[in-house]
Amino acid sequence: MSGEPGPVANAEANAVPAAPPPMPGWKVPLYIAASVMFFLTQGLGLNLAFANLTQIQGTIAATTTESAWLSAAYMAPNVSLAIALVKIRLQYGVRNFAEVSILGFVVASLLNLFVSDLQSAIVVRFLSGIAGAPLSTLGFLYMLEAFEPAKKMTIGVSLAMMNTLLAAPITRLVSPSLLDNGEWRGLYTLEMALALLVMPIIYLLPLTPPPRVKIIVLGDIFSYLLVAIGFGCLAVVLSVGRLYWWLEVPWLGVVLAVGIASLTVAIVTELRRSTPLIDIRWLVQPEILHLTGVLLLYRLIVAEQTSVIMTFYQNAVGLLYDQLALLYWIILAFSVVGGLICTVFMCYGFSWQIQFVALILMGVGSLMDSQVTNLIRPEQMYLSQALVAAGAALFLPPSMSEGFKAALSKGPPYLVTFFVIFTFTQSVGGLIGSAFYGTLIIIREKFHSAVLTERVLLTDPHVAERVSQLSSSYGKVIGDSALLKGEGLALLGSQVSREANMLAYGDAFFVAAAIAFVSLAVLSLHVFVRFVRTRLAESRSQAIASNP
Repeated sequence: MSGEPGPVANAEANAVPAAPPPMPGWKVPLYIAASVMFFLTQGLGLNLAFANLTQIQGTIAATTTESAWLSAAYMAPNVSLAIALVKIRLQYGVRNFAEVSILGFVVASLLNLFVSDLQSAIVVRFLSGIAGAPLSTLGFLYMLEAFEPAKKMTIGVSLAMMNTLLAAPITRLVSPSLLDNGEWRGLYTLEMALALLVMPIIYLLPLTPPPRVKIIVLGDIFSYLLVAIGFGCLAVVLSVGRLYWWLEVPWLGVVLAVGIASLTVAIVTELRRSTPLIDIRWLVQPEILHLTGVLLLYRLIVAEQTSVIMTFYQNAVGLLYDQLALLYWIILAFSVVGGLICTVFMCYGFSWQIQFVALILMGVGSLMDSQVTNLIRPEQMYLSQALVAAGAALFLPPSMSEGFKAALSKGPPYLVTFFVIFTFTQSVGGLIGSAFYGTLIIIREKFHSAVLTERVLLTDPHVAERVSQLSSSYGKVIGDSALLKGEGLALLGSQVSREANMLAYGDAFFVAAAIAFVSLAVLSLHVFVRFVRTRLAESRSQAIASNP
C-alpha cells in the first residue's frame, strides 16, 4: 500500500513575487538526496506495519483480523491531513512547519518501541499517521527546490512521483533482517533512525521561505474536520471491511453512513461559503472529473503490484520476503528506470504519449500474470512485474503535472482543492484498490471452488485413483480403510482449494489487465476526438481568413 499525500510544494515557488537566485550546482544533488530521504522515511513508516501484519501479529497478541486495525488506524488521519497542511504551511512558514513535523515524527517513532499489545499499537499507529503525513510534502518541497521554475513541473514532479514508488519494494527487502533482529521493535528502530537522520536536513538545507499569509479562518477548521471524519471513516471501512465481510457486521454500515454524511455536510457547507476551503464547483468541471477518473484508474491498475502480488506469494504460494528478494529488486530498479525515462520525455513536452506507453506496459504485464498456476515461482514473474513497475512510474507524473498547472492557473488557494483530488485518488484510491481485489479474489475463489468440487465424484475412476494415491502415504499408520479414504479426500479437498485460489488470483490479474486496456482504448478515443476538433477549428479559422 503506497498512497501518499503531499505534492503541493510548488505553491511556495508561485507565491514568491521575485524569483530566487539559481541554486549552486553542488547543492542540487544534496536537495535531491534530501527529498529521497524524506520520501523513504514517510514510505517506510506507512509500509512497515502494512507489509508485515502476519509476522508481527503474534508479538502484539492479535488475530489476523485484529491486526488489520493497525493499517486502519494509520490511514484514518493520514488520508486527509494534506488538505490542511497546505494552508498551515503558508500561514505559519515552511521552517516552523518542517521543525514541528520532524519532531512529531521522531516522537511517534520512539513510541513504537514501547508497544506491547494491540491497543497500544493502534494508538501509536494513529499518532504515526498524523506525524507521517507532512514528510511526503517535505519530500516534494525539497525536490522542487532543487530545480529552476521552468523545470519544476517536468523534472521536479517526475522525480518526486518516482520517489513515492520506492518505499514499497524497499520495505519488503529490509523487513526479513529487521524482523529477525527485533520483531516489531526491529521494524520501528529503523523508522526512528531515519527520523533522526532527516531531522538535521531542515537546518543544513533550508528551503526558500514563501511570504506568510493569514488564510486560515474558523470556517476552514469546521470544513476540514468534516472532511477528515468522512475520509477517516472511508479509510476504516476499506481497510477492515473485507476481513469482517461487508454485509456481515452492522457497525461497518454505521461507519460508512457517518463518513458519507460528514462529506455531504462538508460539500453543502463549502458551496455556501464565499471563500471555501474546497471549491466544489471547480471539482465538478469536466476536465477535473477527467483527471480524477484517470488517477483512480491508475490506483486500480497499480494495486495489482502493490497489493495482489504480495498476498499472492504469501497466501497462495507460501513464500516469504527473503525468497522474493530478487523480484523486489527488479521492481525497485524498473521503478527508477521508468521514472528517469519519464523525466526525459516530459522535458520534451510529451504527455499523453507517455501514458499510452505506460498503459500498454501495465496491461501486458498484468495479462502475463493472469496465467498463474500452482507451479509458478518469482522467476516467472520477473518480466511481467518489471513491465508493471516501469508503467507505474511512467503514468503518474504527466497527470500530476497537468493537475498542478490547472490548480495554479486558478491561483494558490486552489491547491487545497487539488489536494482533495490527489488525497482521495491516491490514499483512499489505494485502499479502494486493495479492498476491490481482495474482495474479488474471495468471491472468485468460492466460485471456482464450487465448480471444481462439482466435478470431484468418487464414481469417477480418475478421482478415485487420485484419492487412493493421496491416501497411500498414510497406509502404514492408518489401518482402517474408511479413515484412510477420508484422509485422501481431505488431501484432495486441499488441492482443489489451492487450485481455486490460483484461478481466483488469475482472475484478479486479468481484471487489472482489462482495466489497463480499456483505459488505453478510452485514451486513444480521447486523443482522436481532440485531434479532430483541433483540425476542424483550424479549418474554420482558415475559411474565415480566406473569406473575410
